Amino acid sequence: MMVKNGINLIDFFSSLNKGNKSVVYKYNNSKNIIKMKSLTLSFIALFGAMVMAFGQFQLPKLDYGYSDLEPYIDSTTMYIHYNNHHATYANNLNKTLEKYPELYKKDIVELLENINELPADIQLSVRNNGGGYYNHCLFWSMLAPAGSTTISPKLEKILIKNFGSIDTFKNEFEKAALGQFGSGWAWLIKESSGKLRIISTSNQDNTLMPFSSVKGKPVLTLDVWEHAYYLKYQSKRASYVKAFWNVVNWKEVEKLIEK
Repeated sequence: MMVKNGINLIDFFSSLNKGNKSVVYKYNNSKNIIKMKSLTLSFIALFGAMVMAFGQFQLPKLDYGYSDLEPYIDSTTMYIHYNNHHATYANNLNKTLEKYPELYKKDIVELLENINELPADIQLSVRNNGGGYYNHCLFWSMLAPAGSTTISPKLEKILIKNFGSIDTFKNEFEKAALGQFGSGWAWLIKESSGKLRIISTSNQDNTLMPFSSVKGKPVLTLDVWEHAYYLKYQSKRASYVKAFWNVVNWKEVEKLIEK
């Protein structure tokens, strides 16, 4: 899958692995080209190892391929988002906890819910990198190939009870996603009372954290950091948010609500 006006990194690395002596791509339809001589398989293997997560907190296995969310989320964005951005949060979190190995006994939810009780010198890193790790793990589970899941009658009833209609629910969620200034996330959460609520958070914060103004268990989330959509949608966040509804894993949303 080609990225509009850009380089298809998936095909690029695939071509190198097939032993092509050189790979030439036009960039942004200009006369500028990027020509790269063939790289050895050992270098490709090293590159792969560099972006893989290591330590206690690993990247979750995806239930779909990088291209399975096309055309709504492109394969190149999925590849980079998962193998680069998410892996970096995982690695940074593992590195942060090396100084206090006893913390490896805690799961990510327990770490985030009790950030204020962690050693002061790692609280900010756990907030940023632990938040980034958890948020992305949840985000991947929220996605599924278009048409593979739908809102069940049971889930529809729950959403209508909380928001009045499915359209109102989607409109409010979109407003949260579009209203988040800069980087952040849009959330559907389940409060302790059982009520569903829509909010947004900045950076890698979420509603599990003790300093969150609104507390609740996340049951649906959308990443609105630019790296999640810019290759395909550029500055058109609204188009990305609209497209999201085509690849929501409604079975997972319903399962989390019922827990």
